[in-house]
Amino acid sequence: MNVPALRSPNAALVLDLLRTAGEDGISRLELAERTALTPQAVSKITARLRSEGLAAEAGRRASTGGKPRTVLRLVPTAGYAVGVHLDRDELTTLLTDLAGTVAARRTRALDLGEGAGPVLDAVAEEVAAVVAGFAAPGAHSGCGRDVGPGADLASGPHPGHVRDSAFGPRPGHVRESASGPHPGHVRDSASGPRPGPGADLAPGPHPDHVRDSAPGPRPGRAQDSAPGPLPPPVLGVGVAMPGPLDHRAGVPGRVTGFPEWDGHPVREELARRLGLPVVLDKDTNAAALGLAVRPAAPSSFVYVHLGTGLGAGLVLGGAPLRGDRTGAGELGHQTVQLDGPACDCGGRGCLEVLCLAAVARGDEAEAARILGAGAANVVRLLDIDEVLLGGRLVLAAPEVFAGGVRGVLAGLGLTAPVRVAGDRDAVAEGAAWLVLAPLFGGGSASRSA
Repeated sequence: MNVPALRSPNAALVLDLLRTAGEDGISRLELAERTALTPQAVSKITARLRSEGLAAEAGRRASTGGKPRTVLRLVPTAGYAVGVHLDRDELTTLLTDLAGTVAARRTRALDLGEGAGPVLDAVAEEVAAVVAGFAAPGAHSGCGRDVGPGADLASGPHPGHVRDSAFGPRPGHVRESASGPHPGHVRDSASGPRPGPGADLAPGPHPDHVRDSAPGPRPGRAQDSAPGPLPPPVLGVGVAMPGPLDHRAGVPGRVTGFPEWDGHPVREELARRLGLPVVLDKDTNAAALGLAVRPAAPSSFVYVHLGTGLGAGLVLGGAPLRGDRTGAGELGHQTVQLDGPACDCGGRGCLEVLCLAAVARGDEAEAARILGAGAANVVRLLDIDEVLLGGRLVLAAPEVFAGGVRGVLAGLGLTAPVRVAGDRDAVAEGAAWLVLAPLFGGGSASRSA
């Protein structure tokens, strides 16, 4: 896929409408009506998207007058993104297509306290394995295929060091010079570098212009041995981990309980290992973004995540709210009990420490009540439309937590609906959307992004 086709905001807008239209597709006339673009402009944009393999005809639709309208749809398999959920005790890695559909998934136990070196080794291994597993013969027969840990990587990249060639060449792409592409720019063979759609993507080779690390034939070219399956065209890797962190710099802060991660250049190091653009964000921000791009998503909501920790992702006006210092949504470290129990963050009486203590005692109803107090504070402060709940502890007892939070809000006269929206992979899927959203005009346009 040639991402320069998406350098225009109008092209991204059209592509997003193709995405939300799904398999049914949408006509050029409808695209013009919904974008306020001229029919000529829409025709030019869709012709370019079709030439790049991003859009295709999806049949014809009867017209109220004149000839039937040609319907267009997104081609989801034109590109893929990797989403990584780096939790305190578990690593989930998945591969999604352009529509966000999960194509392959892996999970393994992990200890964030082992330190950046071993943990990032594991991340690089899992990224390589999930891509290699999807490219293996027969891997495309199912959707959301668990390729599982321990996949055979003998014919793929070296674990922990994914070479550019691991992701294969792509048709029509221009090879970069030895100096490599300029960060954040997409090289075009006809007219030089142009701004790429992913403003937050880390420096490194653009995913659609992967430079060979050594002379010689590239994968997919005629060689003596029989050609193997081509890996999918991977646009980048989104990584979501506990905060606080600076998503602009791609550097975590003092992760609660794991201060050794403070200031480590996670994004830069992974981009160097993988040879792909990397986006780093907080786990709750990623999950909120993944929920925000779904059809009929509320315009403003808080996503409250209760798992190994407690945090929140905020969406206002359809865009994630990260804050000027990217620290918005640290719900778990809101003080709700003065002189309460000490928290690893350095405070006392934090929502997180109280909620997790209640879960440890087996009192889920009390944990839900505490969670409801935090959610009520957000609703009162921001006047949001809806409260969405997720995380492994919520998913283990969804009715208890949804009912408990709902009861607290109702008792305070707050009418914001409460529902469980996150599934087991909400954070990892949202991490993939950190890469995909800018292609459709979102993500990089988020508030204080």
